[in-house]
Parts: sequence; structure tokens; C-alpha cells
Amino acid sequence: MPQEPEELMDDLRRMGLVDPAAYPVADAVCAAELRQALFFRNASRGNPQVEALLRDLAEEAGGLDQAFAAAFGPQAGRFFSKVSRSTPLGRRTFLKGLAAGAALVTLTNCGVKREQAGGSGPVEVGDLEKKTLKVGFIPITCATPIIMAKPMGFYERYGMDVEVVKMPSWGAVRDSAIAGELDAYHMLAPMPIAMTLGLGTAPFSVKLASIENINGQAITVAKRHAGKVKEAKDFKGFVIGVPFPFSMHNLLLRYYLAHGGINPDTDVQIRPVPPPDSIAQLVAGDLDAMLMPDPFNQRAVYEDAGFIHLLTKDLWNGHPCCAFATGEPWIQEHPNTFRALNKAIIDATNYAHKQDNRVEIAKAISGRAFLNQPPEVVEAVLTGKFENGLGETFNVPDRIDFNPYPWQSFANWIQSQLVRWDLGKAASMIQAGDFDANSASIFLTSEAQELERSMGLNPPAEQFRVEKLAFDTFDPKQPMQYIDEQKKRDGF
Repeated sequence: MPQEPEELMDDLRRMGLVDPAAYPVADAVCAAELRQALFFRNASRGNPQVEALLRDLAEEAGGLDQAFAAAFGPQAGRFFSKVSRSTPLGRRTFLKGLAAGAALVTLTNCGVKREQAGGSGPVEVGDLEKKTLKVGFIPITCATPIIMAKPMGFYERYGMDVEVVKMPSWGAVRDSAIAGELDAYHMLAPMPIAMTLGLGTAPFSVKLASIENINGQAITVAKRHAGKVKEAKDFKGFVIGVPFPFSMHNLLLRYYLAHGGINPDTDVQIRPVPPPDSIAQLVAGDLDAMLMPDPFNQRAVYEDAGFIHLLTKDLWNGHPCCAFATGEPWIQEHPNTFRALNKAIIDATNYAHKQDNRVEIAKAISGRAFLNQPPEVVEAVLTGKFENGLGETFNVPDRIDFNPYPWQSFANWIQSQLVRWDLGKAASMIQAGDFDANSASIFLTSEAQELERSMGLNPPAEQFRVEKLAFDTFDPKQPMQYIDEQKKRDGF
């Protein structure tokens, strides 16, 4: 690898990794007292706009020293000598250096271009009704395909310019979808069912196009309870956070507690908490435990705020969690765009499924614009190599996994638990003969099969399967019988 900055710059340019816009940026910076701006860590001297620019570039790369050190190796000192030295940086050298730094920032923040990631370039998508889109997401690893599709070029490959919009809570996602404020959404898998059926809100038809992730959650307990919590019965009296009432987190937590003899409606308090607020509430004592999406379970370990009690894959290996969804009216108005958008998500999801890609993806989505988490935390989740907060280290490659296929049996199990716990008055709104019809209407499984085949993939031929959980087996053709068996077994 070249050691001289100018040689490195030439190589980066030939590789196509330098944004031409870096040159005018560098030129503008040059005109504003470079030496003072470059050494911004010492003081806020020089042009404020230049300093703001350099700070932004540095933050995206994890720090100015990391950016230039990674770009120039032993020559990094050339750019970090004290600003008081008498010999100014040469204009040509600085232009090349800053452009190389800009290229590094681009790589750090955006990951590898889709062509480098194994794709075959743009695909034919037909006439799109809309090419500039906004897709909402919650900053959690469950949203990995939706998030990574932006910096890694999947949306672009399918002819779209997509802005991924960070949302503050699942309630905000629901309300924004009903209001038609964005084009499509990252949703919890039960949300399209609840919204379409009018559970907890006025009915609004939402279609679940693809599953974003399977597994990928955990029960995390506040560190102050270390040594006291070994099984479900030890949660009695706890306040436990979940991200939303209509979530797999709430349903799986109830499943776990009920089997252990804890009535989730009377023996504990289950409280909806936006995932970004969960660790602060754990530390403050507002929560005793939580069943949250990652990376917040691993972040609790990172902050020494909690320990991972149980991975949800141990309750149901392969369970769905989050999904790509949008309102039915939007699909009707933009059928070609919807197909292209769903294809991009399916493509990204399959790419994320491969373990060899996980470290690269972690780097692409950890930044401030997306998850805003330490890369090592996100990498621990995606690779499954993690510490549990109690001094133990694990290697669980499928701690989180990615499979876009929306099994109809997922939808039937979700409905069974909504009915069992009467969430949103589901017990009076979902009757024995409704399960299959609701699932077929809301989970676009047939469409997913057709799309995946058109992409050269091999989706399952079946739409239902028997689901094997930790404490029972779910036959999607007998959901009411399953509910009765659960109640009889657990006592409520």
C-alpha cells in the first residue's frame, strides 16, 4: 500500500472512491486559514464553517485522528503537527490529503458500494410511479436491511433515491403511517395486524411485505438484580419494559412469564418504553428488566447497566420480529414502486443473512445518521460474539438473523396471542374462522413468493408451517385449540 499521501490519493481516485465534491470542499477550506481549522481540537480558532465541516467529517469517521491515521498511516503526523509551526501545508498536498480523508469518511460511513458487495449493478425495474421516497425506521438492529439498503446502494440499484427517516417511537410510526407522512415503514410484525383490525386504534389497512429480521431480542435485567434472577418466577413484582404493546417483545415476554407461573397482567407491570429510552430507565430504577430489541440489550451490558438473562431465540428460534410494511392506499397508488422497494429490501435482507457480511454491515449502520451506537456494540449483536454482563462470553451466530419470507403461520401465532391476552380487545374481534383470512390479507406471502422467484431466489412453496417454540408447538390450523391448551397449562 502506498505510504505517500499523494500516491494514496491517486490510487483512491483510480478505484473510484473519491467523491469529486471533495475537491471544491477542500478548496473552500483552504481559503479559510487551514492550519487553525485542521487543529480544531486545541481551540475554536479559524473559520467556524470550516471547523464545523471538519468536525462533521471527523465525527462520521470516528474522530479526525482515526480518519487521517487510517488514510495515511505513518504519514498522519504530517497533518497533525502543531499549528504554530512556521512552514504551512502545501496547497496541493492538503487538497490531496483532504480528498483522501473525505474518501475515507465516505467508506466509513457508507460501507462498500453494492457492486463491491457482490451485486450485479442496476436492475430493470420498469416504470416507477415515484423514485424519491422516504422510509421510516426505529434505530435498532432489527431495521438492518432497511437502514443498510441506503448507504450500501440497494435502493439505488433498484432505481430509487430513498431517504431513511429516524422515528422516535413505535407510536410515532403508527401515527405517521395513518397520516400518510412517509412512503413506507419499519414496523413490528404485529403492528400491521393490529392496525388493520383496529386494535387500539381506528382501523387502517397496512400490508406486511417482508420480514426484516428473525430472533434478535433479549430479556435484559438491571445489574442491581444480578444473582437474584434465574427464572421466570423471579420476575414477580418487576416493572418490565417492552417497546410497544403490539410487539413480538410483549407477546414473547408474556409467553415466557406465563409458562413460569407469572401472570403478566397481575404479577408484573409491563410498560411500553421507546427503545432509545430503555437504558436510562433501567439505570434510574424505573425499570427492573426489559425485553427490548438490540442493540439496547448489548448496550446495557456495554454501559454496565444490566445483564442479558435470555435471548428470545431460546424461546422461539426463528421467530419474526420486525417487518417492512406500508399502507394499502400507498401500494395501490404506487404498485411498481412498491415492487421495486420490496425487492431492494429482500435483496438487502438476503445479503445481511450471510455471516461474512455482518462486520461490514455493522460499520455501515452504526453511525450517527442511523443507529448512533458504538460499532463494537452493533458488531457484537450482528456477529453473535458477545458478553452477557455477568462475565460470560458467548458465540451465537444466529442471535439475530435475516430472512424476508413472511410465513402465514407467523401471523396466525401473533393473532393467537393477541386473542389470548385480549390486547386491544382482540378476543372479541378475532373469531375462530378469521385467522387464515386475516393472515392472507395482511401478510403478502404470495406476493413475496412471486417477487423472490423473479429475483432468482428459491422461496418456500408452503405458506404455513408448524412452529416449534420452547414450551409448545403451534399448529397454525388450530389456533383456538392452542390458546386453550396454553391457558390450561399455565393456569390463566
